[in-house]
Amino acid sequence: MLVGPTAVGKTAVALALTAHWPLEVLSADSRQVYRRLDIGTAKPTRKERARTPHHGLDLIDPGSRYSAGHFARDAVGWLTDIRTRGKQPVVVGGTGLYIRALVEGLFAEPSLDPAKRRSLDAWTARLEPIELLRWASRLDPGFRGGGRQRAARAIEVALLSGYPLSYWQQAARARGSLDPWYIVLTVPRAVLHQRIARRAEDMVRRGLIEEVASVLAEGHAPNAPGLDGIGIREAVEYLHGHRGRETVAAAITIGSRQLAKRQETWFRHQLAGNVLMLDATRPPEKLAREIVALWESKLGAGSLELEARGSGRS
Repeated sequence: MLVGPTAVGKTAVALALTAHWPLEVLSADSRQVYRRLDIGTAKPTRKERARTPHHGLDLIDPGSRYSAGHFARDAVGWLTDIRTRGKQPVVVGGTGLYIRALVEGLFAEPSLDPAKRRSLDAWTARLEPIELLRWASRLDPGFRGGGRQRAARAIEVALLSGYPLSYWQQAARARGSLDPWYIVLTVPRAVLHQRIARRAEDMVRRGLIEEVASVLAEGHAPNAPGLDGIGIREAVEYLHGHRGRETVAAAITIGSRQLAKRQETWFRHQLAGNVLMLDATRPPEKLAREIVALWESKLGAGSLELEARGSGRS
């Protein structure tokens, strides 16, 4: 898995790897699933997609919703198809919840009594956030934190099934389709900010505002799920008279910096297993060569083909 914050250079490194391995890219990006929003979601260009097949792009219209669970179910099918054709899948993206849903697997929810569930929901709704987290941690030693919904879910499953949520997730993971090797791309904060600003300006120059105007003209609401992402949201605000055109790129830059900080925090604390941090200030081709060398050193000479065809590493 090739992960990291927005604008760090994930796509360029993934494409550089195609010179070494028969790869196909599986996008783990919650914004790139939306059709007709290519500039605003920083999708790989047509030329880049021509270099290797991409999966997970252009799945739904901007007015529809697409969950992490939905992604995980679809991704299992893509991974199976890629491996069947003897190719190596590489998951590329920055949406942590998508990555977690795929790696941790989908489990068959145990039968939970509806009446007890409603009663428990009413009880957890009255708890203060700190109490909710305390209960979740007590009932599930594997609970890794999160918001109210995640904590309430951990409490519900533990109390009503007799086993913690982490137990069910571990069982699913044991049957899962991935044994991930994470490559986390990082750059110094100042460098990342420069890349973000440069990309924001390029998005506006390439026609971001016109792209979003075209989608709005289809009849989608300004707050439609596909129009709520950073980069698109600022264009919507301009088109509805809430900001000047000259402020759009700067606003995208600010929002993207905040997103990148959250992503860096997530990848620093939420990944488990084989995690390798690489400095992405170097050219993509050099990073690709280093990744290949590290992989072959880890697995042994000649084992890549076996892995690509059967093991499910990505």
